[in-house]
Amino acid sequence: MPARDLLIVGSGGFARETAQLAAVHPGWRLLGFCDDAPSTHGTVVDGVRVLGPVEDSVQDTARRTDAQLVVCVGKPGDYGSRARIVARLDRLGVRADRYATLVHPTASVGPSCTLGPGCVLLAQTVLTASVRLGAHVAVMPHVTLTHDDVVEDFVTVASGVRLGGGVRVGTGAYIGAGALVREGLRIGPGSLVGMGSLVLTDVPAEQVWVGSPARFLRTT
Repeated sequence: MPARDLLIVGSGGFARETAQLAAVHPGWRLLGFCDDAPSTHGTVVDGVRVLGPVEDSVQDTARRTDAQLVVCVGKPGDYGSRARIVARLDRLGVRADRYATLVHPTASVGPSCTLGPGCVLLAQTVLTASVRLGAHVAVMPHVTLTHDDVVEDFVTVASGVRLGGGVRVGTGAYIGAGALVREGLRIGPGSLVGMGSLVLTDVPAEQVWVGSPARFLRTT
């Protein structure tokens, strides 16, 4: 099967990691990054050119090719940015089937698991059985999602996170690096779990919880 063209939205750390995934995956041919920051335009990052601002690059690419897109932005200080960019692209008429789902060759994904459009699974991630990911979910290296976990749209699961079975993570939540979540819990929409936290009880929506055991710190 021939490689498909790919445009990555963003040029920061997550985008660069996704570009490295595409480089080792025979199914993708990377066209470049796009980014709204003028200082990035025309630069080359890890050997990949930043083509220009998001809307202009997406529209130009659509005129020339049927390339797929993947939105690779979002960090703890602004983890809602991925959803905002997808909303902008929706207004341009970008359909769900234009979004790529990228899985690193070293990831292990059980055959009963499902991945939504725009998801990225980086190196050494494990999805065991009947794990369900929504759209535009970012799963960083060395994450383990176990049986019956549900991770809703626009969630970021940072490196080294472990979710017990039957955990549900609400839309737009951010699970910080190395966090552990006990089985059967609920992480509310828009919430943030701090890095290294041990979550032993449900986390309400739009709250920040940190520590071991994790406790409420503030609202988002």
